[in-house]
Amino acid sequence: MHTVWKGAISFGLVHVPVKMFTATEDKDIHLRMIHKECGTPIANVRTCPHCEKELGWDDISKGYESEKDRFVLFESDELDAIKPENTRTIQILDFVDLTEIDPLYYQKAYYLSPDQAGSGAYNLLLEAMRQSGKIGIAKIAIRSKSSLAAIRAVDNCICMETMHYPDEIRPLQQVPNLPEQTSVNERELTMAKMLIDQLSTPFDPAKYTDDYRIALQEAIQRKIAGEGTDIITAPAAERTNVIDLMAALQASLEATNSKPAKPPTTAATPTDTGEDRSKAKPRGTRGRKKEGAVP
Repeated sequence: MHTVWKGAISFGLVHVPVKMFTATEDKDIHLRMIHKECGTPIANVRTCPHCEKELGWDDISKGYESEKDRFVLFESDELDAIKPENTRTIQILDFVDLTEIDPLYYQKAYYLSPDQAGSGAYNLLLEAMRQSGKIGIAKIAIRSKSSLAAIRAVDNCICMETMHYPDEIRPLQQVPNLPEQTSVNERELTMAKMLIDQLSTPFDPAKYTDDYRIALQEAIQRKIAGEGTDIITAPAAERTNVIDLMAALQASLEATNSKPAKPPTTAATPTDTGEDRSKAKPRGTRGRKKEGAVP
């Protein structure tokens, strides 16, 4: 696994050096945009629609749109000055019961492993949370973004899940057409509860698969095996020195034409010079001599 963050968990006076690893992975099959005519992948280019030119990173600032078409600009050093002070510490603020947290708050999961000589403190925190049934609520800054986080024991590993702040959760009152009061038929409710009981089972994540991803993988393999018209090879990228090479060839030809013609030889030996490359006959012109070429 690739280490995405290095720092420490801090609770009270205890300091636990840890490394962070992403606990989940994106297994979606990503399809690229392809030019149908030639098979070239389409690239995302940073352009200015007003100036009609491509931009480099040095030409770009970050800005907040305070009102329509008016932006407050920030340079990198200004943003660095207001970054969280401590970006290498997961500071546990409180310990709470896991059941008190609505899953709506959770964002992304990470695994934390002990770093350097921190295995003793790591094991202490892991076992204390496991036996108490509590989880830690902490603050962490990852890539300059400050997040809440839940720290908990998962088997023999400390797991961290970043969380939304409360003001990032939209209030239910904004959801349209929610019933003000629930009114149901008692007989229907009894039957619905019976159905839930019949479908209830211990949670086994291995039972659940991404059927669309599997079907798409199978479709990709069928197309590869068939080598049909849907298989396309992108053309090789043109060399960036083509213009310079053409200029060098032209200069070589001009230099050659300015010299007196040499007497013909019985056998020509090809060499790696611009002059000899210019003598090569183009494809499809067998038997024809290029006008003005030296014999």
